[in-house]
Amino acid sequence: MPLAPANQSQLIRSSQKDEYYQTFLRNNANEAFQTLAGSKRWLDWRREIELLSDLAYYGLTTFSGYQTLGEEYVSIVQVDPSKRKIPSAPRRGLFVLCHAFFPYLLDKVLMCLENELEGEQESRSGVSRRRATAGLWSLESWLKMWIQRAVGLLSEPQRKACLPAVFVLQQSLTLLHRLHVALFYISGAFYHLSKRVAGISYLRVTGLNSDDGTIRSSYRLLGAVSLLQLLITVCLQLNNFRQRQRARQEWKLYRNLSPQRTQSSGPRVARCILCLEERRHSTSTPCGHLFCWECITEWCNTKAECPLCREKFQPHRLVYLRNYS
Repeated sequence: MPLAPANQSQLIRSSQKDEYYQTFLRNNANEAFQTLAGSKRWLDWRREIELLSDLAYYGLTTFSGYQTLGEEYVSIVQVDPSKRKIPSAPRRGLFVLCHAFFPYLLDKVLMCLENELEGEQESRSGVSRRRATAGLWSLESWLKMWIQRAVGLLSEPQRKACLPAVFVLQQSLTLLHRLHVALFYISGAFYHLSKRVAGISYLRVTGLNSDDGTIRSSYRLLGAVSLLQLLITVCLQLNNFRQRQRARQEWKLYRNLSPQRTQSSGPRVARCILCLEERRHSTSTPCGHLFCWECITEWCNTKAECPLCREKFQPHRLVYLRNYS
């Protein structure tokens, strides 16, 4: 029976079918756990239940040496880099860990690190409340403890420098995923990063009326358009970053040149909720909330949203209110 490399459309349909059955398994597991343990504990352990569902799905199929339901749907089989035999058990285990467990662990680490560097009272209370509920059995509580120790060794300037680095890392992961998908459209191999890491590709049974060449040409065009769109996105993000840096430099220059008020002119002092001090150089967000210019620009370096109402906006839409107290 002649075999040939699977094309892009087959790999995408297989992945979509697997995601459908994974979602079905997650929903049933969540419903069962919520019924048995209650809504409060379900909210605390929802991500872990989804992780266990994914590990169960791929453990019973890929890791056990069987086709997934999506692979069986489009009649494709996994092969190792030699294209002559199925992947070994260590290679399949590496794929399952990279595909299911590693994204979960990376998301937890980045979330705990961001919350610890921000030092917000709301996020601290939320994490501490979940840790108190989940106890020492929660992976997040252990990550939180180790990250607190690591961040405690950093000085205040180093913490301020690490927070934008975490944001850049999160954005880089999104861009890396988009780049990988665009390269998949062009090359036709490794739809998932985890399969590229594990070196697992696919073969299909060749048919008599196969239009494989037309399908691959269409996806190559889509890949070229995706690369162009990604390039434009990166250029826009770099331009926004330069604008934020320029705004920070102008603010520092203006702060050094302008006299600061030593006391309030009225009985009521307007305070900034970010620094909890008297608001200086009032700046308005598009939603109408007021903050210090330096506070809100520093905030926008990591999150382009209002700290109060969470409305999304671009940093260039901030309005500096001159002669406003």
